[in-house]
Amino acid sequence: MEFFKDRRTHITITVCLLSFCLLYVFLTPYIGFTPLFSLPYQPCTLSKTCNVTSNKDALEAALSEASMENKTIVIAIVNKAYVEGDKPMLDLFLDSFWLGEDTRKLVDHLLLVAVDETSFERCKFLRLHCYRLQMDDGVDSNGEKVYMSDSFIKMMWRRTLFLGEVLKRDYSFVFTDTDVMWLRNPFPMLSQNERIDLQISTDNFNGNEWSEDNPINTGFYFIRSNNKTMSLFDAWYAMKNNSVGLKEQDVLLNMMHEGVFKELGLTVRFLDTNYFSGFCKDSEDFKAVRTVHANCCRTISAKLTDLMAVIHDWERYKRASTNESLSTAWSNHVACSDSWKS
Repeated sequence: MEFFKDRRTHITITVCLLSFCLLYVFLTPYIGFTPLFSLPYQPCTLSKTCNVTSNKDALEAALSEASMENKTIVIAIVNKAYVEGDKPMLDLFLDSFWLGEDTRKLVDHLLLVAVDETSFERCKFLRLHCYRLQMDDGVDSNGEKVYMSDSFIKMMWRRTLFLGEVLKRDYSFVFTDTDVMWLRNPFPMLSQNERIDLQISTDNFNGNEWSEDNPINTGFYFIRSNNKTMSLFDAWYAMKNNSVGLKEQDVLLNMMHEGVFKELGLTVRFLDTNYFSGFCKDSEDFKAVRTVHANCCRTISAKLTDLMAVIHDWERYKRASTNESLSTAWSNHVACSDSWKS
């Protein structure tokens, strides 16, 4: 009898404990108890900009969100001058992804780096991957940075420092200025050979993709994260204070001519303007062109005018593919030519 009495007691205790657990689970959400055991939950906003967890800082979170499976991302940097106006540069840049061939999917891997609050808020409104970059003291990040002005040069150096940090976090990337129109997916024309450290656009291609006589342009390039490229960016940024009056692109060009690329063991490929073109040198083949850069141009307003013409030329080319009576040729870059006269 004592055995059965103890068993009934054990069953009663077990039932009571189970009842308590069930009540706790079901009533906790409604009566405001804090759960005894819970996993941290940090939701992302609609802009794809995540709250930072204890294991990731803001940059790492932004990079991992935008990354492809092979830890490659597309990076563009914007400020207030590029997001405001009737048709801001950022909107035109994004339009090119919409109108380009096999480019829409790449927006999922685009990280917009905003250097002021206005551009950051605009980025979040557009539901893009966004990161807020803090600028150095004394750098005005808001207005237009006219080519080769003091503010322009400071902005370019801050950009260089930031991109070096991305490499050190083991991310490879395509860097693109927002005045580059992405008319076709560029990745099929970028070598996937991992021994090539840097593939960089040129103002005028000399016909040899390995020649250091090509005039480089840092407005579009693909760089792999490795010890050599990290060392390159460290050496590049270290030249900042000894390069008064030079933009970061000029300094990198000088470093190349002084043999720094060879000293670091870098393998660099220079991109053909027939595929990666610009206003300095138009592509001669609509069927081949991948990107069009508003280089050789001084002001944002001039870039916008002539890039709108590029978009119209591209749309006309696409219509011509079904209507042989339509001719295709790039419009003259009149606004950009005139921008140097003022």
